[in-house]
Formats: sequence, C-alpha cells, structure tokens
Amino acid sequence: MSVQTVTLSLPETIYEQIRRAAERIQRPVHDVMVEAVAAVAPVADTATAKMRSVIAQMVYLNDAALWQAARSTMPKEQRERLETLHQKQQREKLTVEEQAEEQALLALYRETVLVRAQAAVLLKQRDYDVSDLQQFAPLE
Repeated sequence: MSVQTVTLSLPETIYEQIRRAAERIQRPVHDVMVEAVAAVAPVADTATAKMRSVIAQMVYLNDAALWQAARSTMPKEQRERLETLHQKQQREKLTVEEQAEEQALLALYRETVLVRAQAAVLLKQRDYDVSDLQQFAPLE
C-alpha cells in the first residue's frame, strides 16, 4: 500500500484533544490521527452526522471498550419486534405507524452493524485477531 504524506493544520484545541486521547490509550498521536481519518472516510457520504461523529470518536476508545462495541447486539425486545414486523409484512401491508417503527428499527440495526464493523477495523489496526467476531451476529 502506498502512503501519502499530508500536512494538516489543526486548531490547538483539536490537537490537544487528540494528544490527550493518544496518551490515554497509550498510542502515538500519528496512529490516532490516521485511525480517525480511516474511521470517517468510508461513512462520510452514507451515515448520519450523529453516526459519523460516533464512528470518529471510536478511535479514542481503549481496547476493552472496542471489544465490547465489536460484540454489541440489538436489544432482544427490538430484535423480536423487528422480526414480528417483517413476518407481518410478508402476510399483509403494515400500517403507517408500523412502517415508521420498522424503519427506525432497521436504522438501529444498520447503526449496530456499523459500530461493530468499525470496532473490528480499529482492533485489527491495533494488531488484534478479530476472526472470532464473525460468530457474533448483530441480531443475536
């Protein structure tokens, strides 16, 4: 993989946030900055502003928090409700309220998958073996 050198001017407050975060997780500032850019790049056009922010902030998490995020799932009640709505939709048309609820639950599902995937990417960048994460589905 080729590497591009980029000169970036940051406000002092932003740099200090990154420096403190790097210190807290015991990683070089350079690595934290590269991970932050890598975290935001794939979702810059598709995720909501809130999710882009969440994904960008994940680079500051310690390893234990990333493992927890990588194994996160939707709450059982919401999984069951989404399944019920899918089954009903196969049989008949959903009401407007049910359609809105289904869309909200699908958005939560996508966000869960996105957080899990980003946590796995960051753990992999930190040289962890993440192959066991495939057995954890977001709907478990």
